[in-house]
Amino acid sequence: MTTNKNQHFVPRCYLKPFTLDGENAAINLFNIDRLAFVRNAPVKHQCSGDYFYGQDEKLERAIRLLEGSYGAALSAILQPRFVLDQGHRVVLRRFWLFQYMRTEAASRRVVEMQEGMAAAMAEPIANFAATIKESVQIAMHVYVDEMDLIDDLKVCLIRNRTSIPFVTSDDPAVMTNRWHLEDQRVRGKSPGLGSAGAMMLLPLSPDVLCVTYDGDVYSIPHVNGWVDVKRDADIEALNQHQFLNCTANVYFRDWDNREWIKDAFPIARPLRPAARHRVHYAVYDGRDGDMDRFRVVHRVGASTDGQALIHTQSILAKPSRWPRLVTWRTPGSAYTNGTGVGYIRRGTIDRRQSGGFKKVATRQ
Repeated sequence: MTTNKNQHFVPRCYLKPFTLDGENAAINLFNIDRLAFVRNAPVKHQCSGDYFYGQDEKLERAIRLLEGSYGAALSAILQPRFVLDQGHRVVLRRFWLFQYMRTEAASRRVVEMQEGMAAAMAEPIANFAATIKESVQIAMHVYVDEMDLIDDLKVCLIRNRTSIPFVTSDDPAVMTNRWHLEDQRVRGKSPGLGSAGAMMLLPLSPDVLCVTYDGDVYSIPHVNGWVDVKRDADIEALNQHQFLNCTANVYFRDWDNREWIKDAFPIARPLRPAARHRVHYAVYDGRDGDMDRFRVVHRVGASTDGQALIHTQSILAKPSRWPRLVTWRTPGSAYTNGTGVGYIRRGTIDRRQSGGFKKVATRQ
């Protein structure tokens, strides 16, 4: 049985660079519900819960091992003249994915999706709904099978040369996708970890942020894995994703930064999605040649006879602007076979059971 009752879903080794004097004892926060700042909140009480991962000692040891690898990598990254190598890229990708899957917010998204599916069918599903704790425990085991899912993505580090620091939050590992949000061809499709145009953001400290991205869609010129950013607007655009993604709290190191945070949040607030998933219910509507045709309907009053499909669509927050440092790769490329799989990356084709994928340009 695990001996650690208070388990953090955003680990203290991650939050440390954002704490007061980097001592990992106290941290400043902005609560988005109360629009209130809290000075020097104890780190040990942030982003944690009693037995959040359950009481599986083997799982807890694995989590500590991964956090230890990240902590060692972070210490190296924050040293002067650090050069990003392949080993550190692997650690950063794996830690981002692990953090993305492990938070309370991630589990709430799963529960929300399940509730939406049950509502679409207008009836409960036996042994289907999971609690938040159960969802995060399942996610930890899924991670073991999917840890290489984003290994095809490129990684670079943003060095903040402005007076505006990076902030973080209680759900810091952000998945976004500019191409998916802007291209009409993917309207109604569900963006995911294997989608073309995927971009992952993770602040590492007030001065460093990690960007993991689809190199077939975007281009980020860098030297030894680093990009120096001197435009306030770029840092503000990257910070906005923390305001869009967080559940309750945004964390920051220096108390004097609360004024610009107070000004920045109202811009992001109306852009936060009311829900992270949209559920579509479709009923059988005949055949077109060798293909079955389904028609999307409102579940209430829909016939339950015959075949039906449920499709869940992930909703991404669309920021008010994008950092100028990320440019389009022209013509760029994505892969599709014309099915509900949508547009995926070249590196994820082998994971699909269906075939017939063709390369298409993402930019003309």
